[in-house]
Amino acid sequence: MHLDRTNPEGAIAAAAKRCSNWGRWGEDDVLGTLNFLDDAKRREGATLVKRGVSFSLAQSFDTDGPQNGWRRRTNPVHTMLDTGLDAERGTQGFPHGFGGADDVVFMPLQASTQWDGLGHIFDHGRAWNGRRAGDVVTSEGDRVTGIETAAGRIAGRGVLLDVGRVLGDDGELPDGFAITTEHLEATIAAHGETARVGRGDLLLVRTGRLTRARREGWGGYAGGPSPGLSFTTADWLHDTEVAAIATDTWGFEVRPNEFDDAFQPLHQVAIPHIGLYLGELWDLDALAADCAEDGRYEFWLTADPLPVTGAVGAPVAPIAIK
Repeated sequence: MHLDRTNPEGAIAAAAKRCSNWGRWGEDDVLGTLNFLDDAKRREGATLVKRGVSFSLAQSFDTDGPQNGWRRRTNPVHTMLDTGLDAERGTQGFPHGFGGADDVVFMPLQASTQWDGLGHIFDHGRAWNGRRAGDVVTSEGDRVTGIETAAGRIAGRGVLLDVGRVLGDDGELPDGFAITTEHLEATIAAHGETARVGRGDLLLVRTGRLTRARREGWGGYAGGPSPGLSFTTADWLHDTEVAAIATDTWGFEVRPNEFDDAFQPLHQVAIPHIGLYLGELWDLDALAADCAEDGRYEFWLTADPLPVTGAVGAPVAPIAIK
């Protein structure tokens, strides 16, 4: 698909019209493409556990994280409220020698491995399913499609497309590499039948960007140049009917974006129009290595967001089991 770099507004409007799922599940829908992930799809995913080996797909939640302060996003700050020292000194006020430890964490909900919910991005003041953005997200949070609406739902057949390993040098794509539909299909062909992608799947796309960040330092990992999905994949994401997609990058789509003057245009179509959950900052390296070794790119994946009422995004600790 040819992109006119000078006309992001037109490209976004055209893609939004082609890929819109508004009204598909009724005017009151709050789940978007998670509607594709039904009980049958979860049963299918459960049958994929063969060896019982599990992989955490979460980055650490600590001060040594990727955030650099952009839009006031900071790394998590962890503080103890009660410690072993307090227990030793008997200052906690408990009887018969009882002691304990408690702690608290402060962080933006998208500081590390996370889901973008359906209230995260708007298009010309419209949220998912055509609602007015101001009616959806207020000072009280997302009162319609808050992340808690996904609780208990994001578990099923996961599929990894290791584009970095198939198309990159040493398993990594360079910054600015726009992953097109052709690249995705080539990766599926290289991986084989277990990498087929279809309705209700939870799709993971590895670029190798996190691998490089760990080797060279965070640098511009958060908000800077990165490989990622091309804007032209909007139709593919819509037509394959995946339930959700996650990547090992900060922003899911290629950066710099493919237009002369644009900011995250694929987000602007995928979330408010397709109704697609986007996962970012996922750690796919260990899983990818195992998939390359055994040739199986499908697995059971559970990735429920922390159900913070009214949140437009939330941390997640995904687990893939093969």
